[in-house]
Amino acid sequence: MAFLDGIRRQLRSVIEWENPGQEQLFMRWTDNGDEIKNASKLIVGPGQGCIFVYEGKIRAVTIKEGMTNLKTDNIPFWTTISRIMQSFESEHKVGIFYFRRTKILDQKWGTTSVIKYNDPVYKFPVGLRAFGNYTFRITNPENFFVNVIGGTETYTAGDFRDVMVDRIIQPLTDYLAEAKLSYGDIDANREEIANGIETKLHPDFEKLGFEITDFRVEGTGFDEDTMRRINRIADMTAEAQAAQAVGLNYAQVQQLDAMKDAAKNEGGGAGMGMGLGAGIGFGQMMAGVMGNNMTQQQQPQQPQQAAPSEAGGDDAIARLQKAKKLLDAGLITQEEFDKKKKEILSNI
Repeated sequence: MAFLDGIRRQLRSVIEWENPGQEQLFMRWTDNGDEIKNASKLIVGPGQGCIFVYEGKIRAVTIKEGMTNLKTDNIPFWTTISRIMQSFESEHKVGIFYFRRTKILDQKWGTTSVIKYNDPVYKFPVGLRAFGNYTFRITNPENFFVNVIGGTETYTAGDFRDVMVDRIIQPLTDYLAEAKLSYGDIDANREEIANGIETKLHPDFEKLGFEITDFRVEGTGFDEDTMRRINRIADMTAEAQAAQAVGLNYAQVQQLDAMKDAAKNEGGGAGMGMGLGAGIGFGQMMAGVMGNNMTQQQQPQQPQQAAPSEAGGDDAIARLQKAKKLLDAGLITQEEFDKKKKEILSNI
């Protein structure tokens, strides 16, 4: 039976990679063992390449589509008959390794851990996550065979994705450190970030026989600590803008908030005293803000000044407008606004 199998192997002289799987990048041809007979035919299909290894050495790499004649020291029939005492094995070992030359599209990548860097503007640590896709292909089959394949008989796109995941963190960290992008600039510069990472990845993967192309950053996100800091900055910025709209600085807004909180404290005599003092301070601040257009020199009896009723009316309108801005900015309550409005109108 073994003899008949050996005879049948001599007649199978056509070698080809039929119907490779979608994920397959590399496969060793094994239909006829490793004894390729002299004058066998090698077929290389579209988008394929082939590495020919003979007696342990790479003898040829072909990417030419079509049929090629192979020459070895194995002579059909004679090799099998002369090796009956060695279980039909020949010392002239040959390996045929097929690989895919086409581009492998839309491969996903993502950071497996948070990338840490210091925000260059706000000076706090940022924890960033990112994900995207890329395209790759085998460009140097000899480097690929020697540095990646070794003695394995198959290699898939999934195997390559594992390599990419392991190698993406360091280039991304290095690029962010060099680019000095604040957290608010990340999404606006995703294309620049992708180009920078692709440039950094190129030398490493070139050594492995691969080329990375069309590298993209599809999305980013921050860890909880970073989001807490970002939200705090956003709140403070909004408060500062609201204060600026009504003529206050941020310190005055903080003081105003503290006075309002103290005025709401109704616990015990000390609380009442604090509330009274806070109320007086709040009134003084309001008067200072809304009466800053009046000066000591503006006296009703001076002929060049407007009549008291006119001056008082104009000033009352300005003070009411500023009080309304404070209300709209959320710096005073409706009750406080109504009280101040009544006070202003009563003095006209």
